[in-house]
Amino acid sequence: MTALPRGGTPAEALTEVEASIEDRWRSFLAEYEVTAGTKEETDLAESVVADTSVFEWRVVDAAFDRLTCIDCGNGLGAGPVGCEKCDQANGFRFAAIETDRPATPPGTEHGLRVATAVARTRHRYGARARCGFELGLPLLLEGELPGTAQAQAYRAAINKLTEEECERVTSFEEVTRLSSRRVR
Repeated sequence: MTALPRGGTPAEALTEVEASIEDRWRSFLAEYEVTAGTKEETDLAESVVADTSVFEWRVVDAAFDRLTCIDCGNGLGAGPVGCEKCDQANGFRFAAIETDRPATPPGTEHGLRVATAVARTRHRYGARARCGFELGLPLLLEGELPGTAQAQAYRAAINKLTEEECERVTSFEEVTRLSSRRVR
């Protein structure tokens, strides 16, 4: 599981999403009658990442978790920016199927999927992107999708923060409070 340094409800939401990724992978293994920890599991993960567009995003993320990049030695798609194989894998991750959950606005699952990817591989993104996506995790997990105006207001407020503040805040309310104190 990824430890989210900012803590608070974003960290709790990431823990919940990561548990759903692992639950979905266990179900996926059962569907294919594959035992966890075996070469067959690795082979199945490799077949998933060979064409991410035919699998649900939680299955794809779980498959990446089980593979190692042969160039940098990190988890596939989670290596440093500039590792060609990880950069390519991270891009392919976004081709996975994203089906909105019942009673949620269209696009909520995509938002959750992107926010999860950013939070799980935070070293691949800047402080402001991490701040916005990580703070959005609890809302998206609850089935809320901010409208364009709200998202733009959050972004404008985040842009007024220092990078240190971006790493420390644990809610959009805190972002708004801090950013209202300065003009940029």
